[in-house]
Amino acid sequence: MERHASLEDLPADARIVATVGAFDGLHRGHVALIGRLAREARRRRAQAVVVTFEPHPAAVLRGEPPELLCDPSERDARLAALGVDHLVVEPFDAALAAQSAEAFVGRLGGGRELVALLMTATSAFGRGRGGTLASMRNLGAARGFDVVEVGQRRSGRAIVSSSRIREAVGAGRLSEAARLLGRPYAVTGTVVHGDGRGRGLGFPTANLAFDEPVCLPPNGIYAVRVSWGDDPMEPERHADGVASLGVRPTFGVGARVLEVFLLDTDEDLYGHRLRVVFIRRQRGERRYTSVDRLVVQMQRDVARARRLLAPSRA
Repeated sequence: MERHASLEDLPADARIVATVGAFDGLHRGHVALIGRLAREARRRRAQAVVVTFEPHPAAVLRGEPPELLCDPSERDARLAALGVDHLVVEPFDAALAAQSAEAFVGRLGGGRELVALLMTATSAFGRGRGGTLASMRNLGAARGFDVVEVGQRRSGRAIVSSSRIREAVGAGRLSEAARLLGRPYAVTGTVVHGDGRGRGLGFPTANLAFDEPVCLPPNGIYAVRVSWGDDPMEPERHADGVASLGVRPTFGVGARVLEVFLLDTDEDLYGHRLRVVFIRRQRGERRYTSVDRLVVQMQRDVARARRLLAPSRA
């Protein structure tokens, strides 16, 4: 898959089938749409193109970006695995927000043969979200491209959506979030130096920092699976672990931190990017009257995580 910084960077004279959207989370609904995109492209002997935006349009239009549900690098890898040939990450700013849907499609097809545009019933882009399914059908009839409607995925009675997944994660409903995503919920962050308190207690932890706000579950202790591997020439590493998410009230309330203790692994991971998969919430965050009591509880947390993460329960 080739990644491009603007529509104009797409190959000239290409024959393309495209879809446009934020694709935050890359949930089951998105996966169904992208899968259909890849099949349509192959059937029409064209190249599959996904157009998305950075930053998220809400950051410009409402002044507040939604919390990330999927790290951008993971999103890109998943899109490539689904058969996307070209990913355009268009810079979203006030000028782009003011651009009409017709002008946007003109840029998409400029110098290329736009064969088809895939949309759902609620898809919309361009100024005032004027690029709806109905308006694009009219435009396609005039300019010679098909508009293919893709049905929206449902879970229960409701449509699978990023906002629904954020609500589930924020409420701690990890099983529901996993069902809507089609995979267990995970976050990716960079290991940074902490205060070293965990190592002093016998539980050295990797403290994670995030480039952008990410969606996190409620404070507490979680059984997690962790992976890392920044060197493409080396195999990805994996470990089970126990994650603590919260303000560490036993030591006085501080900033909210996600820190992970890796089971049977003691490596210098500073600067590495870790992907943390939330498997099960073990308990809520508590304040202990002494450090000794906290250590005893941490030992129990580790023992329980080992049971939860044992292969027979994976």
